[in-house]
Amino acid sequence: MNNWKHNHILDLSTFSLEDYNTVLELTTRFKDVHTSSSRKLPALQGRLIINLFFEPSTRTRTSFELAAKRLSADVQNFSVSASSLSKGETPLDTILTYISMGADILVLRHESTNVPAELANYIDINNINTSILNAGDGFHSHPSQGLLDLFTLATFFNPNEPSTNSLLNKKITIVGDILHSRVARSNLWALTACGADVTLCGPPSLLPDEFIDFVLNPPPGQKFDPINSRGSVFVKRSLKDALKNSDAVMTLRLQKERMKQNMLTDLDSYYAQYGITHESLKWCEKKVPVLHPGPVNRGIEISSQLVEDNSINLIGKQVENGIPTRMALLYLLGLNKNNQ
Repeated sequence: MNNWKHNHILDLSTFSLEDYNTVLELTTRFKDVHTSSSRKLPALQGRLIINLFFEPSTRTRTSFELAAKRLSADVQNFSVSASSLSKGETPLDTILTYISMGADILVLRHESTNVPAELANYIDINNINTSILNAGDGFHSHPSQGLLDLFTLATFFNPNEPSTNSLLNKKITIVGDILHSRVARSNLWALTACGADVTLCGPPSLLPDEFIDFVLNPPPGQKFDPINSRGSVFVKRSLKDALKNSDAVMTLRLQKERMKQNMLTDLDSYYAQYGITHESLKWCEKKVPVLHPGPVNRGIEISSQLVEDNSINLIGKQVENGIPTRMALLYLLGLNKNNQ
């Protein structure tokens, strides 16, 4: 754990295989704590963690709060409706207020891309001893979701010792609104880093052809890719073709609130072509797990029957694994502070 070098967690494009395995190992340990009778560790006692969510959230915000409390940290939740934003204060000044109050870790979600990165840069330039953990920014990144999805899949494929090797040569299909999905982007970085091949499937309006090159080059400002050899990315329009030989399937929510124009004219037609159902899963030619990061729109991305079939879907496991995964990330940022 002493090799952890990230003062902030902003984007999985910067993670090495060692980083991924560190998170997976810690998550496995913390999952045992999460399910034990004590449910609490003194690891972050005295630390102040602020959940700054400028966008609505249920699963992510709640699991970060529970994760921090499991580690005995002091937790403060920010509420937009009860803040001074209504009086004209800028989001930056709101964030700086919490930094001045001694926040050790800011868990930040914002509707605009790169806000967490810009804030992290400000903190580093000014030598402020606060860490930023990106809880979702615009279309860009949702690292904790990508990591909990990775842990969920690694545990499914290798229950006794989930690691990056658990995904090697696996074929993972992601279906739906890729264009507006920060979850899809984080999963692309994580899954290909572990040697999985990822097939993206959806209509051209929600899945541009350019996504086939998504992991070929580091994002702007990043000098190199820490992964020597990644899995491949494929784009397919036919759900039947995309599901063939898949080892796992993830379907994504249609993010209508992020769409600047009406990109789908008929939801029934979308469900008929891209909805994940028991029937469409037969194209995988074997029993495979189904994931969905939530919230679920039943009868649009996935059938209601499949949502309720816990013998196939891992949706409940994703929610359950969110707490120990986020415990691992908070712990690593707190540990990094102890080593400074």
